[in-house]
Amino acid sequence: MKRRSKVVAGILIALLALGTTIYQTRWKNADGPVGAGGFGHNGGGPPVSVRIDTARLGKIDVVIDALGTVTARNTALVRTRVDGPLISIHFAEGREVKAGALLAEVDPRPYQAALDQAQGQRARDQALLTSAKNDLDRYQTLLKQDSIASQQVEDQAALVHQYEGTVKADRGTEDTARLNLEFTHISAPIAGRVGLRQVDVGNIVHAADATGIVYVTETKPIFVVFAVPADRIPAIDRAWQGGATLTVEAYDRDGKTLLATGHLDGTDNQVDTATSTVKLKAIFANTDGALFPNQFVNARLTLETLDKQVLVATTGVQRGTPGTFVYRVNDDSSVAIKIVKQGVTRNDVTAIIEGLSPGDRIVTNGTDKLRDGAHVDIASDAPVGGSAQGKGAPKNTGRGKPGDPSTHRGESTGH
Repeated sequence: MKRRSKVVAGILIALLALGTTIYQTRWKNADGPVGAGGFGHNGGGPPVSVRIDTARLGKIDVVIDALGTVTARNTALVRTRVDGPLISIHFAEGREVKAGALLAEVDPRPYQAALDQAQGQRARDQALLTSAKNDLDRYQTLLKQDSIASQQVEDQAALVHQYEGTVKADRGTEDTARLNLEFTHISAPIAGRVGLRQVDVGNIVHAADATGIVYVTETKPIFVVFAVPADRIPAIDRAWQGGATLTVEAYDRDGKTLLATGHLDGTDNQVDTATSTVKLKAIFANTDGALFPNQFVNARLTLETLDKQVLVATTGVQRGTPGTFVYRVNDDSSVAIKIVKQGVTRNDVTAIIEGLSPGDRIVTNGTDKLRDGAHVDIASDAPVGGSAQGKGAPKNTGRGKPGDPSTHRGESTGH
């Protein structure tokens, strides 16, 4: 029994020694684990399957993204200017109306009566004025014939002036009554979209009512107000004050759907000390009504367009111990770490200022398994010599300019 135990123990020791030998042999042939020292897998192992992108020359826009709020160009609370029962509503809630369109009516009968009374008073006083003028003419004739005292003529002239003042006051009273009658027809002060009515037919409305009757908002055109960092203002101001038309795009809250395209219309004149930002205002035609007052949108301001930039897929740009780098694929299917200087970037596309040339191939997928000098097996569907918009690279999100696949939207990330 003891002999058998010794045999079993010897076999276990031999197996342990063999396993240790195999492990050490494999560790020596390896370059160590992925990390700052090795960057990945064994250079002598099988090629790593990767996807690539080819650097190419193209245009890229420098853009500034910000959260914005849609603001109506004009907003008016429609109120009655006279008191009385509301007898009719002439608008459909949520519909567009033209400036001057009839929206509601107040009972006009009291105001028509007041106008009639004012007109009657003026007619009476006008008749008295006419009679007084006729008497004055006769008195002046008699005075020339020395048949009447001058005092009587002067008194008659004063009476004429008195009646003239009375008629003028009557005319003002008549005009006021006529205006009040017109005010019983409540019209839209601006063209725009009406909201929900604040009062129903049959209620007594007053000029002092705080709620009014309905809001009208001018939405064509419409504004988007957004804030940008204060340090971006000098560049924006130089371009805008220089006469450049700075395009502003409005996207939905997810930043994926383009709602409208407009341009910068104005800037604030001071920095918000709480946020270190400056407010900008863009104007949009909004002919399709895609923008709605108080709606939150993602505003994207195009500051400038950079031409002849070396563009690569953003997924191929790595950061690690060497700094910012890419894995460039050599002609022998090996890869080399290439230090690059990154310029403008926007999601799927990055401009490389230094370190790459058009035609250079870089790895975009599978970089976690690579090290300097490793061999790669390029996937059959990888876009060899193609564009970053093909397979194996980030797809076009629709944020570039339509019809120009070589133009990409980006923002400077600093260097």
